[in-house]
Amino acid sequence: MGKILLGFILALILIPVGGFIYLRFGHPPVAVSDPAFPHEKQIVHIALNARIDREMPKAAPFGTSEEVFETGARVYHAQCSACHGSLGVNSDFGGHMYPSAPQLWKRHRDHVGVSDDEVGKTYWKVANGIRLTGMPSYEHVLSTTQMWDVALLLKNADQPLPDPVTAILKQPLQ
Repeated sequence: MGKILLGFILALILIPVGGFIYLRFGHPPVAVSDPAFPHEKQIVHIALNARIDREMPKAAPFGTSEEVFETGARVYHAQCSACHGSLGVNSDFGGHMYPSAPQLWKRHRDHVGVSDDEVGKTYWKVANGIRLTGMPSYEHVLSTTQMWDVALLLKNADQPLPDPVTAILKQPLQ
């Protein structure tokens, strides 16, 4: 019994020490071009999706209108297009981020960008950002209304948009 206990205690000591040595002197993936840890994406998304599902607003505080879409397009163009692309134009560097920034005006299977997500989920991501992805929190940069305008615009990205909105989104990327 004593040998089993000693083995257990040694394991409790050696595992953290081994982890520290690996992180300090090994080569963990820290560069964008490094391959990911096995199952890294799945592990991270479990926690992210659980938190978003728990905290996201269930509905927007107002509906859509041409004014909402225009304001959302202006904010999107100024704050988001550099990483997430714009209407008909992919970002030059969004695909070279880790994880890559999704191109939010590009068709994926049966939807455009995140138009298949609940609007509250998109709002949560804009407001809170996503740690270690390059997605910043806009909570202290944009007003609540502006964040909802962008979320509502992106929710409707697969629908025909008014001409003034399309014109804003087709401007050269920031």
